[in-house]
Amino acid sequence: MSKETQQPDSKLQEVLEKYDNESRFRTFSSKPITLIVSALAITLSLYHLYTSYFGTPVTLIHRSLHVAVVLGLIFLLYPASRKLRRDKLHWYDAVLALMAFSTTIYIMFEHTAIYMRGGMPNQWDLLFGGILVVLVLEGARRVTGWALPVLAATFLLYGLFGRQFSGIFRHRGYLWEDIVNFMYVTTEGVYGTAIGVSATYIFLFILFGAFLAKSGMGQLFNDLALAIAGQSRGGPAKVAVISSGFLGSINGAAVANVVTTGSFTIPLMKRVGYNREFAGAVEASASVGGQILPPIMGAAAFIMAEVLGVPYRDIAIAALLPALLFYLGVIVQIHLRATKDGLQGISRENLPRVMEVLKERGHLLIPLFFLIFMLFFTGKTIIYSAFLTILVTVAVAMLRQTTRLGLKDILEALENGARSVVPVAIACACVGLIVGVATLTGFGLKLANGIVLLGGESLFLTLVFTMIACIVLGMGLPSIPTYIITATMAAPALVAIGIEPLVAHLFVFYFGIFANITPPVALASFAAAGISGGDQMKTGFMSMKLSIAGFIVPYIFVYNSSLLLINTTLLEGLMVTATSIVGVVMLGTAAEGYFLTRINTLLRVVLFGGALLFMNPNILQDILGFSIVLLTIFIQWRKARREGGINQPTLNRSKEAVAEA
Repeated sequence: MSKETQQPDSKLQEVLEKYDNESRFRTFSSKPITLIVSALAITLSLYHLYTSYFGTPVTLIHRSLHVAVVLGLIFLLYPASRKLRRDKLHWYDAVLALMAFSTTIYIMFEHTAIYMRGGMPNQWDLLFGGILVVLVLEGARRVTGWALPVLAATFLLYGLFGRQFSGIFRHRGYLWEDIVNFMYVTTEGVYGTAIGVSATYIFLFILFGAFLAKSGMGQLFNDLALAIAGQSRGGPAKVAVISSGFLGSINGAAVANVVTTGSFTIPLMKRVGYNREFAGAVEASASVGGQILPPIMGAAAFIMAEVLGVPYRDIAIAALLPALLFYLGVIVQIHLRATKDGLQGISRENLPRVMEVLKERGHLLIPLFFLIFMLFFTGKTIIYSAFLTILVTVAVAMLRQTTRLGLKDILEALENGARSVVPVAIACACVGLIVGVATLTGFGLKLANGIVLLGGESLFLTLVFTMIACIVLGMGLPSIPTYIITATMAAPALVAIGIEPLVAHLFVFYFGIFANITPPVALASFAAAGISGGDQMKTGFMSMKLSIAGFIVPYIFVYNSSLLLINTTLLEGLMVTATSIVGVVMLGTAAEGYFLTRINTLLRVVLFGGALLFMNPNILQDILGFSIVLLTIFIQWRKARREGGINQPTLNRSKEAVAEA
């Protein structure tokens, strides 16, 4: 890639900080403070590695220690305001960090007495519990922005003043002492399931991702994607889909993924002829889609397994086909847009060879295969499997000089892993406040009843209202807390009308994730627009168009759970796969309005309707759907012949320009 196509580091950092609060951390001018922060982060990583193998202490102590260190890192790393200097530590942030540690120190010394009191808090419980609640809200504000802490504060107020409400959302109301006690000395509030998952699965898999990144996995994905798809029509866009999908599945951070991979792929897409909005939308869609792609799904698969009490393997298998259909829908539109506009790929001489890439870095795929083997075939726990996979990653990286990790690299990976966990962990702690109030007041069940009431006896309307609720709840939030919130608030509505829990949870997870590309708060799309120079809202709506399969597929697997390969025979699985593939291709074709030549509006509507016929497949609907496909092919073939053949490229790029890209 030429220097002209590269985004300056300062510009990328500016974009990242604008749309991703997590990146606005301090870089200290003081070496001692830098060493203290590094030592704290490395110690946290080593502690979690130790407990993953030898076992954790008492649950309340383990989770409180996790939260305390995370809060300490937040107040050391993140300033209270954007306007404050980032090269020095303010005295009050050091005090807040010490206060965070005091909350877990108290639990360490008093946990036996806390259990003996059996829900009857003393003044010290309430003091440290109040400190924890305030620190969690402030920590979440600094790292994730205002959306999540404001939502949590609203729920706390609801817990206090719910008796003032009328209708189904009225409850008896709780005293501040009751709420603080519930949040602090039980495993239902701040130290609930969300932070429990953060202190186990999430930490280890983010740490795994940090070691992969340090060994050069990102470069491997980019090079492989270039080698596989770079030469095809509109190749750079397909490269973006492949590389961003894989990386997004591992790191689970859509905005950060957009900036890191988009700095490479977006300029390439623009160079070969894609407009700014389309280039940004491709990167945003692919990055967000990575979070629904097994095996890791940005760690959501492990949380879902924990919440539902089902094996991880069942989650991964169920999520695989819908995720692949989502990416198929994106690829179809990319290819049709490139064909319609006559865009070319990158010349072969400027691309790496697959075998050369595999020879240089292919061994880095071994840890991924090892992880899949451990999770699917050994029966070992997820935590133990993650621990061994991290060790295997370090060992495999040693096989070649270019990927070998020295002591400094290992320490940096340990530090980077802990720092990457901070945003997810504080979001989980803040979500604990929301889920705690919802549990205490029964709000989740009441919201579910409200959704069911709005939907009436219509399954479709209930799904639509649930989708809207999930998108609203997911706006501006990271993927992990988004799933936890939607699983608590929205999924029960679907379970209440008879939908299987796994199907319901995947449905709400999809739409909570897609809030990142749904205007008006589409952070992933806005970040991509910041790199491409395109219009933010246009990029957001283009992202939705590219992701149309992702908005339709959840409806398909609700109406026909065979798409999730649940309780289905091989023949049924093959049939639903085939019809779904045809339906997704039809969706992409209708959205792009091109096949052999441009498709008129009426036929696009018919084609879109034909794709929807596959939502609830049966023989008659399948026959009608395939008839529409054949009719479309015939009409477009005749039209192309009348126009003198299939449209020729309307936009030519010289070999030199493509080579420069």
